[in-house]
Amino acid sequence: MTTPPQSVLRQDGLRARRALDAGSRAAFSEIITSRFLRSPRFLSAQSVACYLSTEDEVDVLPIISRCWAASKRVYLPVTAPGRRLRFVEVLRKTRLRRSSFGLFEPQEGDEIDPLEIDTVVVPMVAFDDAGCRIGMGGGYYDTTFRALRRPRALRTPKLIGVAFECQKVQKIKANPWDIAVCEVLTEA
Repeated sequence: MTTPPQSVLRQDGLRARRALDAGSRAAFSEIITSRFLRSPRFLSAQSVACYLSTEDEVDVLPIISRCWAASKRVYLPVTAPGRRLRFVEVLRKTRLRRSSFGLFEPQEGDEIDPLEIDTVVVPMVAFDDAGCRIGMGGGYYDTTFRALRRPRALRTPKLIGVAFECQKVQKIKANPWDIAVCEVLTEA
């Protein structure tokens, strides 16, 4: 059986995610975030990078709130030249601005080297059992965490994907530059 191209899997994943009704999306997001918040990766982390969800993604705001309540440092991605991400610390008072991609990013804050973050919660459009993921197609996470591809690479940060079960595909043919996640959390 031939594995469909990533562009087809991306469209399928987006379609499946968008087909969820708001009630299911909220209930599934609660299950997914609860699983993350009970995980050893969260409990042992001092720093967590997250993202601000779009309307049809897993709602990760509870993760950010719990990090603050547990005195963990929280970082959000900011797009940078060269298809990379900078990670900037966010506090409750941090002001956000809309990026050229329509995503909210912190206007200011302390920056951290991405490889010094303990755990990174990664959005996904599609994923498979091997931890291969398809994002929106910009390659920002892959470029930013490319050091994790090298032999004997530093094993942190731990990249944890969050997605709805309906976004799961049988197999993704990974590109040489793709970075797999350590684990995927869904509602199933």
